[in-house]
Amino acid sequence: MTQQQAVDIVRQALMTTFWLGLPLMAVGFLAGVVVSLAQIITSMQDPAVGTVPRLAAFLLGMLLFLPWMLVKLTGYTTTLLEDLGRYAR
Repeated sequence: MTQQQAVDIVRQALMTTFWLGLPLMAVGFLAGVVVSLAQIITSMQDPAVGTVPRLAAFLLGMLLFLPWMLVKLTGYTTTLLEDLGRYAR
């Protein structure tokens, strides 16, 4: 395996990780903004009021994006294992 092949494998792994994490990070960001705005408007600063909706948003995001994430991860793994013979040289 050459250095360029190793760099390509790491780059693909990092990009796949980025794309898998992006939808959940976006859901968390949007939920955080909405909850923070609601807390500012209502002047409720209880930590539980902010935590429960964010956790619910993450759960909903996981349920919504999990099929897409599994397809993306399966595709990456399949591609990596198909090219395994090329990397062994």
